[in-house]
Amino acid sequence: MKASFDAHVHKTIATLRRDGSPRISGVELIFAAGDTWFGSMRDALKAHDLQRDPRYAIHSGSDDPPDWIGDAKLSGSSEEVFEQSVLDVVMAEASPEAREAEHRIEAMHLFRLEIAELVWVGLNDSREKLIIDSWHPGRGRSRLER
Repeated sequence: MKASFDAHVHKTIATLRRDGSPRISGVELIFAAGDTWFGSMRDALKAHDLQRDPRYAIHSGSDDPPDWIGDAKLSGSSEEVFEQSVLDVVMAEASPEAREAEHRIEAMHLFRLEIAELVWVGLNDSREKLIIDSWHPGRGRSRLER
């Protein structure tokens, strides 16, 4: 699943606007300190959406056939973090490109993602059947082939 997230720098996040309608925005995920994170510019609409309603869904991005390796999706709720020390730990494990810029917590929003569902959709080894591999807390992992 992580390979699908790592295949593209930019992912797509769905948040909920004030009126309940969906908003799609771009994000870059950081897998660090045992959690999943993303940062956003100060006062970005997606950040305000998550402050109001922490639910989100993220899609990994997708390649065109025949190079398609699968799509990964995760969803759950987010928690905004306000400590510079936490941001420093997260950025220490980020990609070299992300570490190039100085990151100050007062100039951005940092969100830790609580994952309630993780799904990977791809093809079996023979590329003849669709595989749906999912994980949920408390239920664990399941795999469906069709």
